Amino acid sequence: MSTKKPLFDPKKVPLGITPTLWWNDDFISIDIGIPFGQCVSEMAYAKFEGCSVGHKYPSDPAVLKPALELRGLRVSEPWVSTYFTIGMKKPTIEMFRRQMHFLEQMGSTDMVIAEFGQAVNPLPVPVFDDRPIFDDKQWDELCAGLNELGRMSNEKGMRLCYHPHMGTGVMYKDDIDRLMAGTDPHLVHLLFDSGHLEFAGVKASVIAQQYGHRIKHIHLKNVRAAIVAQAKAQHFSFQDSIEAGVFTVPGDPTGAIDYDPIFEELVAAKFEGWLVIEAEQDPAKANPLEYAKMARRFLKEKLGY
Repeated sequence: MSTKKPLFDPKKVPLGITPTLWWNDDFISIDIGIPFGQCVSEMAYAKFEGCSVGHKYPSDPAVLKPALELRGLRVSEPWVSTYFTIGMKKPTIEMFRRQMHFLEQMGSTDMVIAEFGQAVNPLPVPVFDDRPIFDDKQWDELCAGLNELGRMSNEKGMRLCYHPHMGTGVMYKDDIDRLMAGTDPHLVHLLFDSGHLEFAGVKASVIAQQYGHRIKHIHLKNVRAAIVAQAKAQHFSFQDSIEAGVFTVPGDPTGAIDYDPIFEELVAAKFEGWLVIEAEQDPAKANPLEYAKMARRFLKEKLGY
């Protein structure tokens, strides 16, 4: 049993996990048939207290909330894809309002979003070669749209957390810098995803140091360096990369990320918010409960709780 002082206040930095260890929500074929009940039961068994929302979850909060509460779980975040850069502002805002209402019913606060206008990550094309590059007009539309969603979130006592994502127009460090410079820090926060950052070639600890004051939500996952190199050299799609095993959980010795400097920067920034384990993996190759417990042991060792 660890006796070290926790790095964070456990009440202010709760620990969650995503269902992408049990199935994939972007590529439905990556699935071995694990049902919702088994997934959330194993999350609870692995000693997590929260989870993001997957496509197998009940859509009715009146059904979902008691099912999670029975297992001592709560929702860490829903996902919203935005499409400001391709002229779809109205449907984007309508979807965002629906997800805010859902989150309000679930008693949670964090809205996780990413701009998917022209995104190639869902497509069978090279995730590096074909990712979109926004022009000045698209950047202006994106930043203005995000500020508007941020105001909507603040009015509801929620937080808008932007997720830089592989295969999208906000993927590299220059993209992140432009997004941070073009949005209001009181309205638009940053989701820190160690796996997507390092896969894109962005040093995660540098982002933690530079933007620690704007990070309000964390997706913690690891990457396998050999698969990253293979994905670049062989022009893998995002799905190819996942199926090849580019992502794994923190605590897996095959992962390449050093988390100590990342945690040092987050502590210095006085981070408060959800810390969520994530690893898009093929459950046929990586037993979800085994990897969930592996990640939880890692957090216990590093965080002290």
